[in-house]
Amino acid sequence: MRPGPYGHVTEFIDRAAAFLGLSSQMVRDGEDEEEGHGALFAAVIHLLRPLVRILLNHGVPFETFAELARGAYVDVAHREFAIPGKKQTDSRVSVLTGLTRKEVARLRELERPEDAASASSYNRAARVVSAWVREHPSEGTASGAAVLPLDGPRSLSELIRRHSGDMPVRAVIDELLRVDAIRLRESGEVELLQRHYLPRGGERRKLVYLGHDVADLIATIGHNIDARPGKGFFQRKVFYDNIPVEHLAKVRDVARKHGEAAIDALVHAMGAHDRDANPRAQGSGRMRAMVGIYYHEAVFSDEEAASHERRKRAPGTEETSDTRRTTPPEVTET
Repeated sequence: MRPGPYGHVTEFIDRAAAFLGLSSQMVRDGEDEEEGHGALFAAVIHLLRPLVRILLNHGVPFETFAELARGAYVDVAHREFAIPGKKQTDSRVSVLTGLTRKEVARLRELERPEDAASASSYNRAARVVSAWVREHPSEGTASGAAVLPLDGPRSLSELIRRHSGDMPVRAVIDELLRVDAIRLRESGEVELLQRHYLPRGGERRKLVYLGHDVADLIATIGHNIDARPGKGFFQRKVFYDNIPVEHLAKVRDVARKHGEAAIDALVHAMGAHDRDANPRAQGSGRMRAMVGIYYHEAVFSDEEAASHERRKRAPGTEETSDTRRTTPPEVTET
């Protein structure tokens, strides 16, 4: 067991870093090992708080979360941490995770919870809406997309057949109607009401965002921590921390306006390289790529303000080479 104030949990954090998609090297470069572990502890606690809030709001007790976490440890260790050229074993997974071999074997036999129906519905409906805006633009409508006939060439049905995989046309139309994304006109034409597919508030489909989008963001940060110069993924954040409450409505509008414009531009630019959106795109393999934009606001607490001031006054404090700061605003870059 390693000495120090963190005791037996020091080795555990090395494994936790791997589970989060991070490298334990992040806590050793340029600083004492225990200080690095402390930084990782703080980061993990910080990212867990909003997740725990969601779990508690949905009535999920700690033991259920712990069981899910144990299963994730086993899954990641088994899939991604085998010794090259050797088959992964429960014994090695046990060493990596700190779980007993019996526990590893039990967890590997459990069926993983999935919500494939919600994820599939979200992905296919979203693809149809994106294709509609991209392939049939129109400046005379609220959504920026042209009104389409329901059937026939250059119709909504034709668009759905090309972009929703094997999902029935009627099922996609019903889903878009259900979330008020489209409106059927008396003429038989269909109008797109929203530029993007957004499930209604409170729907379980929104939990797809939690699983997919947060995982992609953490994986991006994990990649950038260890990436060689010039090999990091694009990652930026604009951050102000002294905004009057009375200005928030305007800040939200600004974020939405510029965020929507950026997403619209990316839909067209990135779609040109996707074989589903552009059959003329040629090449090997199958990769996925995404750019996410989000807005968040919260009270800047006294605790955060005090921590911010301590960091500014700390002797020898310097910005890392992968972070730019301007005052105001703060723009983080990796």
